[in-house]
Parts: sequence; structure tokens; C-alpha cells
Amino acid sequence: MLTRLSHYFLKTLREDPADAEVASHKLLVRAGYIRRQAPGVFAWLPLGLRVKEKIEQIIREEMAAAGAHEVHFPALLPRDPYEATGRWEEYGPDLFRLEDRHGADYLLAPTHEEVFTLLVKDIVSSYKDLPLTIYQIQDKYRDEVRPRAGLLRGREFTMKDAYSFDVSDEGLAASYQAQRDAYERIFSRLGLNYVIVSADAGAMGGSKSEEFLLPIEIGEDTFVHSAGGYAANVEAYSTPVPEALPIDGLPSAMVYDSPNTPTIDSLVAHTNAVLPREDGRAWTAADTLKNVVLAVTPVAGEHAGERSLVVVGIPGDREADMKRAEVAFPGCEVEPATEEDFQRHPQLVKGYIGPGSVHDGGLVLGEQGSSGVRYLLDPRVVPGTSWVTGANAHEKHVAYLVVGRDFTADGIADIATVRDGDPAPDGSGPVALARGMEIGHVFQLGRKYAEALGLKVLDEHGKLVTVTMGSYGIGVTRILAILAELHHDDRGLMWPQQIAPFDVHLVATGRDAAVYEVAESLAAELDAAGVSVLFDDRPKVSPGVKFGDAELLGMPYVVVVGRDAADGFAEVWNRAEGTKDRVAIADVRSLF
Repeated sequence: MLTRLSHYFLKTLREDPADAEVASHKLLVRAGYIRRQAPGVFAWLPLGLRVKEKIEQIIREEMAAAGAHEVHFPALLPRDPYEATGRWEEYGPDLFRLEDRHGADYLLAPTHEEVFTLLVKDIVSSYKDLPLTIYQIQDKYRDEVRPRAGLLRGREFTMKDAYSFDVSDEGLAASYQAQRDAYERIFSRLGLNYVIVSADAGAMGGSKSEEFLLPIEIGEDTFVHSAGGYAANVEAYSTPVPEALPIDGLPSAMVYDSPNTPTIDSLVAHTNAVLPREDGRAWTAADTLKNVVLAVTPVAGEHAGERSLVVVGIPGDREADMKRAEVAFPGCEVEPATEEDFQRHPQLVKGYIGPGSVHDGGLVLGEQGSSGVRYLLDPRVVPGTSWVTGANAHEKHVAYLVVGRDFTADGIADIATVRDGDPAPDGSGPVALARGMEIGHVFQLGRKYAEALGLKVLDEHGKLVTVTMGSYGIGVTRILAILAELHHDDRGLMWPQQIAPFDVHLVATGRDAAVYEVAESLAAELDAAGVSVLFDDRPKVSPGVKFGDAELLGMPYVVVVGRDAADGFAEVWNRAEGTKDRVAIADVRSLF
């Protein structure tokens, strides 16, 4: 059926919305694809739904090819299953929680592992029913602190989430690979140049996790990759541990005065001035041990809500990466210590913290841990390395402090920033950093959810065994926004053919009734041939406005029927190539 713009539910805007930060947000609102309802929440209008449905159709086709079956769950779910897996608390403030009139707790689902597990538990009882993969395309909800960038990070978003169920770990590996392969086909069909990186599983849990990232400058994720093929999200990068160094012959630790040196730069300058190195080279930030104080609060379990401090010693030429810190302390909220934290722990002398303390002019080592504050070290800080660091006394530092000789730590915490040139943990060479946007995520969940919710089946020997699971997500609305980011110019959207709302935007211009008759006939001909057409038949709209809308809306081709129609010609625009060609109207049909 021919779609006429004169009767279509569409309103375009000439100005960018005030809260829009990125091109996709600006253009999708201006072109009438979406409208803001609240921060991070959008209504979908007819054009937007057409694009969304085309992306979903590609996903459905590849899910079917991978042997997955579609189901659909509600977004509003009871508390009990999430309580059983511990995620009612683990999700923390990101979870939308609500209570019904009877006092029962519910949530708006951020993800659906629990109810998928319970559905299979209710239906499947034997290994003969497995392997099984089921999926849905459903809205999810997360209470983002700062929703931003339109559809790229919202509070409501559409996802495809699939779940596989197998009896054995070998079966899980096969199901995981089938979904991973399907993802590669989906993203290839969408024209997305993805990178697959190792990732941290986070609150999802599981033994293996990989992200599909699209390299893009506005990406909120940083990943690393090496020429030898290693790729990982920075949160999942594991710092290689150097070999321990010999301790014999190293200078003795010594305390020295260091007034007005609260920063690494001021400490290095002062130390070079008052304490020249014995080997003749200058001290650098890399010789210092920066002691980062973090507040760690478990979100679930026996100690949920109990805030404690931990000190992490990292090389002074690096910073703490809070995303990596969250991975280092799983199941916890992690933030820098506050002034109130320091007031409650006077043994931590801010600006001069170290693994020991000074009493009566002498260095007493090993007291940090005994004070009740755990002391952890970066993986690079191995036995035999020598450092300049705080002496836990006001305006005093200690030089030549050697790990393994002068102090030990309570453990390792890999929280420091990753840099270009750092070694890949698999030995494949130095890594380079890049920005990316997550478009898909696959997990080998294992038996975490099945054990918590009692999903067992009879195996071939008649014995009850716990099912093992995989989880596989694709951000549908995020992909739509990313495609808008990738395909636009300074005049508007430029959708690729496979997901464009219409194949052709046909524009009739001028006041001559004969032009509209020719355009009407051409539109009907294209429609009958299976070419989807958005026909701009508005009679009292100027050509300039029509052309502006045609460029803004972003169909792959624009056909203009105007003053040349009397001579049998139309103008055909190819938006992707930026061309405008004069074509005989009789030949237009053959172009599509």
C-alpha cells in the first residue's frame, strides 16, 4: 500500500533538540523517528518503528537459522527469582523497583535470566529435550544515573536476549559458538565492522564473556588490541606479572623530609633536588608508588552495605581506573575514599600514605594491614622492585622501599589504567587503545542460575543433573542509533538499503497538476513492483521544504518529479553516493 506523506504521522524539526549531544540523537528527533518522554525514555513514531522492525527481522532470521525459538516475557517481574540469585541486591541503584497495592515487590527487568530459567524448569525434564535455545526481543529498564546520547544510553531500551540450555559443558560450548556465529552474520548483514573482545561478566556471572564492539569515537567503552590478535575490553585486560627481581645489594630504605609534596609531580621534583639517585639517573613518576584509597561496599551477602577501605599501591605514572576497580572487587560498589573516610581512619595520612609508618624518627613497616585497612599492590609491583612512597607521616616519604624485603601486601588489585604499548597478556605484542560501542554480548553463564533456581534434568543414566546455560544479548535500539551515527551527512540521515524505512522517497514539486499525475503514476508503478515508496504528495508545500525533508529523512534514493516531467524526465538522488542524475521517467523503475 502506497504511503502518502500528506496523510502520514510525521513532523520534522528545523532545529536540534536542546538536550541532544550526538548526531543520532539530533537527527532521529528532528526527522520524526523518536520523541523524548523523559530523560533516557523515548516514544517511537512510525518511521522509527519501520527501521527498528527491519533490524529485528534480520535478527529473527539469523536466530531461526541458529535453531533458536522466540518467546516473549513481561517487563514487569516479581522479586522472588531475583532474590534467589542475589541480583535483587547486586544490581543496586540501577534496578527499577516498585511495589503493588498488596505490598508485593516487583521490578522492571534489566535482563531476564531468572525467568527464562524458571520457564525451562517448568517445561523441560529430560536430557532428550536439550540442547535448547530460546530468545525474545523485549524492552529492558535500567536506572542510569546520567542517561545520555539519546538511544545510545537510555533508561528504556530494546534488546534481543537469547538463552541456551545444555546438559554438558561441551554442549554449552557448541551452543555458545552457534550464537556467536549468528551474531557475526547479523552484524555483517547490518554493515557493522565489529571487533570481538574479551570482557568482564559483571553481575551476569559465568566463565566466559565476549563483547561485540563497534570502533567509533563516541564509544563509551575503551578496548585494547594487539597486532597479534589479542582484543579485550580494558576492564577485562589482565596485566602480565613481571618476574621478581633480586634483592641483594639494593640500597637500604630511608625516610626523608618532603614538605609540600602532595602530588606525584611535586614529589618527583623535590626528591630529585634533595635525594639524588645512587645510579645517577633522575627519579621519575614511574619510580614512585601511588597509594590509592578506595571505599568498597558489598551490595549483597552477609556483609552487604558494610563500607570498608582498601589501599592499592600502583606505579605513580598511572591513575586508578574505576571501571577496572569494580572488576577487581566484584559484587561491590567502589568509589574513592571521602574526607569522612579519612577522618575515621587517622592512621592514613592523606598525601603521604604508604605501606609503613614513621614512629620516633624510624620506619615501622607492615603496620598498614594491622590497622584494619587492607593493603594491595598492582601486579607490576613485584618482589625486588624499589620505590619512593609515603611514610604515613606528615610531609615524610621513604625512598628505596623494596617489596619483599621491607614490606609485603595483602594481595593484588589490577586497577591501574591501561596504556598504549602495554604488553598483551597472551604475548602477542604491545596493545593499542581504541574507543568502541557495545552492540552485542555473549556469556557462558554455566550453572549459576540453574543451581540457584533448581533447574535440573534427568541425564541418560536417569540421574538428576544441573543444566548449564549461556546468555546472548544484542542492543536493538542502540544499533539503530549507531547506524544513524554512521550514516548521515550535514543535511540529514542516509540509511543503508537493508534497514531504511522506505526504498524511495518520491517528491512531486510545483503547482502543475500534470506533474502530480505523473508522480502518482510512477509511485503506483514502483509500489506494484514491490518497491516501498514514501510519496511526498503535499500540494501546498514549497519545493525547498520538500527537498529539505527528503534529505533529512534519509531514504537511500530520492526521486524528484518536477518541471522536467513534461519532457519525460525525473531527477534521481543517490544519498549514499551524493549524486543527482537526470533519468527518463520510463527508466526509473529499472533502477530499483
